[in-house]
Amino acid sequence: MKRILLCCAAGMSTSLLVNKMKSEAAKKGIEVYIWAEPLEKAQEEFAKADVVLLGPQVKYAFPEAKKIADENNISIDVITIVDYGMMNGAKVLEQALSLLK
Repeated sequence: MKRILLCCAAGMSTSLLVNKMKSEAAKKGIEVYIWAEPLEKAQEEFAKADVVLLGPQVKYAFPEAKKIADENNISIDVITIVDYGMMNGAKVLEQALSLLK
């Protein structure tokens, strides 16, 4: 099972996106564990993930987060503002899966 961590500012809207991603994964028969954490806690969670996606509201933290991800051999990217704003679970799930090593 692949593990996808979403990092955000507070976790409210990202939790909605997590639910949409889980629903999309279930429709496609993909076994994944997806969860969201606020940025300040998320870095402790990196080692538990296969892929980390940052919400566009915390993309400023990408350089530092990438260092941590690289140290743990984890793929990382930023969710596009359009996909995040539209809560497009299918596209964000696709993005995460495309990053799996």
